[in-house]
Amino acid sequence: MPDLPFLPFCILLGGLGLLCVAFVGAWCQHWRGGFSLDGSARTFNWHPVLMVTGMVVLYGAAALIYRLPPARRGPKLPWKVVHGALALAAFILAVLGLAAVFRFHNAHGTPNMYSLHSWLGLVTVLLFSCQWAAGFSAFLLPWAPNWLRAFYKPIHVFFGATVLMLSVASCVSGINEKLFFSLKNGTTEYKLLPAEAVFANTLGLLIILFGVLVLGALARPSWKRPDADSPESHQPLLTAER
Repeated sequence: MPDLPFLPFCILLGGLGLLCVAFVGAWCQHWRGGFSLDGSARTFNWHPVLMVTGMVVLYGAAALIYRLPPARRGPKLPWKVVHGALALAAFILAVLGLAAVFRFHNAHGTPNMYSLHSWLGLVTVLLFSCQWAAGFSAFLLPWAPNWLRAFYKPIHVFFGATVLMLSVASCVSGINEKLFFSLKNGTTEYKLLPAEAVFANTLGLLIILFGVLVLGALARPSWKRPDADSPESHQPLLTAER
């Protein structure tokens, strides 16, 4: 990655994340009929919006919280709380997104969990739930000894990046699947590249770019918080009674 200062990069990445959310919202509003909670196709439209917002943009923000300059020094506990809260918000949006698609399928008699996209998406959310629970237990509760936190930290980091990659793959495969299902039967076929296909394909590329930049930032050594063996670096959210 080029030698960019963190602040301009952060502004660029934040703008790209907002652009992803704006694109998926505009796609569902303009071409897919908007949003509702009545079990119709407009209920399904909450699914891509919530998944992109939660599992890609919010999750990416949670992953990068320790790269912020104020988070690289001083007590780590406040940043642990922010990291966990952003990840929890992303998980809640993902669950709501799954609820939207299941409600739509059930209302129309459509089978659930038969496509590669659905398998990949569910595996991603389940892995994310395990990742969050394990991280909360290891880093924010007082029971875990320091050696266990040190042992689990690289595993947590690895699976954090893995969940982001799976989230990007799930979103891109979902966009592609939706276009194949929608652009037929009286509409301009996908292979003829109508305006909706160009717009949604662009959304997919923006999501991939966002994921690649987040992973690049996570791998940049100069933006990492220095590993410290001080007691406060292992400070849990709750303190066990002595």
